[in-house]
Amino acid sequence: MTDRTISLDILSDPICPWCYIGKTHLDQALAAIPDHPFVIQWHPFQLNPDMPEDGMDRRAYLEAKFGGKDGAVRAYAPVVESAEAAGLSINFEDMARTPNTMDAHRLIHWAGIEHKQNDMVDALFNAYFVEARDIGDPEVLADIADSIGMDASVVARLLATDADRDDIAKRDRHSREMGVTSVPTFIVAGKHAVPGAQPPELWQKVIRELQAQIPESAEQH
Repeated sequence: MTDRTISLDILSDPICPWCYIGKTHLDQALAAIPDHPFVIQWHPFQLNPDMPEDGMDRRAYLEAKFGGKDGAVRAYAPVVESAEAAGLSINFEDMARTPNTMDAHRLIHWAGIEHKQNDMVDALFNAYFVEARDIGDPEVLADIADSIGMDASVVARLLATDADRDDIAKRDRHSREMGVTSVPTFIVAGKHAVPGAQPPELWQKVIRELQAQIPESAEQH
């Protein structure tokens, strides 16, 4: 990082619809201000840390979480409305399972090593919310890795091991210990937490304010 860059750490889960919407809002703001100062890194936060490793039937999960079908419909109504306002269509109807996202988080971590983290987050969101694929399935994850230019065979071998599993769990726990209770949570410059799927206008305002604070000496480099 240089004097002109500012860290933007994003705590997210690839099955979180508000994270999908929040990233879309952020991307719209970044596209509007391409000279933004952010250096983005994604961090793990499992919405369902106690989910069975092979996931569970989505209908059973939703009805247990929201007290029945009607409760689930009410809970997701604002999600659908906000997604549509952001230009997104979420394919809830075809989702058969709610996955455990530990392996998806490991994949995001490995993509970061190859400087493909943002592409991986996009690919996982698309696979889950648009294509309704099971992103807890190692074969699906290896295919997603291949789609962004990672070596699918290497990813498949890594997923068959416990590589980085403890590290992901430790980072997840650390966020909870720091007081994070929901995602998305955006942390600007390591100190300012911005929770929730904020609108593009807010992000543009934040970026303009940050740009105004960059020292003139940094501007001249």
